[in-house]
Amino acid sequence: MVSRYPAFTPALVVLSAVLSLGPTSAFAQEVTVAPEAEVPSFQDYDPPSTLVVPEHPVTRARFPFIDVHNHQFGMPTQDLSEVTAAMNQLNMAVMVNLSGRGFRRVTLPDGSTLFDTQDEDYLKKAVSHSRETAPGRFVVFTNISFADFGAEGWTERTVEGLKRDVANGAQGLKIYKNLGLTVVDLDGKRVAVDDPRLDPVWAQCGELGIPVLIHTGEPASFWKPKDGNNERLLELIEKPDRYRDPETNPSWEDLMAEQHAIFKRHPGTTFINAHLGWMGNDLDRLGKLLDEMPNVYTEIGAVLAELGRQPRNARRFFIEHQDRVLFGKDSWVPSEYAYYFRVLETDDEYFDYYRRRHGLWKIYGMDLPDDVLKKLYYKNALRILPGIDPSAFPE
Repeated sequence: MVSRYPAFTPALVVLSAVLSLGPTSAFAQEVTVAPEAEVPSFQDYDPPSTLVVPEHPVTRARFPFIDVHNHQFGMPTQDLSEVTAAMNQLNMAVMVNLSGRGFRRVTLPDGSTLFDTQDEDYLKKAVSHSRETAPGRFVVFTNISFADFGAEGWTERTVEGLKRDVANGAQGLKIYKNLGLTVVDLDGKRVAVDDPRLDPVWAQCGELGIPVLIHTGEPASFWKPKDGNNERLLELIEKPDRYRDPETNPSWEDLMAEQHAIFKRHPGTTFINAHLGWMGNDLDRLGKLLDEMPNVYTEIGAVLAELGRQPRNARRFFIEHQDRVLFGKDSWVPSEYAYYFRVLETDDEYFDYYRRRHGLWKIYGMDLPDDVLKKLYYKNALRILPGIDPSAFPE
């Protein structure tokens, strides 16, 4: 166990203190000091709170909701009954599976490997299987392949493939964080998020009337030194591959600028900026972006810790931008939804978040008004996601 303090070497420390009682008299006094208690590292220091306050755990959402950010990687063949049973318990009416084409490992000519999307048959099977076994409960987004980006005709092939996917039932496009970070073209150059070769893809989504949920970058702390001033240090210790060395990666600000550039260039396309656009720690900046770009929405997947540590400011943000924020969770772990419901629906104080590495702090409830909750849970999603039956939701 690592200690922040130097350990005492002797078990018994003898201190000689000479106390003058007169010009010629003195005595030695022995003082016994107990060995220092072992001090835990900051990773291990997580004491249970002694705070006694009202608690209102919530295991079921107050209103039916649409989760716009989820992943079911085996949808073409998996038994969806277990998923829908858990959805029913949570009051989740519709789940958006952003991984409509799944993943496969691809070996490149130089011997390196990458994860790429499956073919369009995978998507067709995912759509048909979900509609046959759980009608009305799932929305499937498609994905695009960057494996041969820069090859002659890539843009045209991708646009045509996108059209076919929508004809086969895809209701949106999901872009993963590899765009801007690890995607390279055939010349080995990084592909920027706002690369002009992608403009026809964004434009086509607008013409097809489908939204683009786009994940760009990661928390800005992942670019900062791995030291005691980094509030995401625990995550970088547990997940060291998430560190973004500024010497070999584009800066966080550059990535955000590239993403915002495509929002501005394509006002006719609806974009869902995933994970609060990694600006959950600066909601005023996010609010300014939403004010400037009416085609942009955002969602709260995997960033609940940011909201829960600033309940009053976050509540203000949700009320001021109530028409632009969607509910999302990201990873499919049914037990974790209760934390979202508690932050959104109660005014509880100082309780744990479910994943400590996302933030070494406690969280609080925002107690959102019902009209704002309804927009967050389903009304905003119904407005921008095609093909969902609104009769499953309250007015």
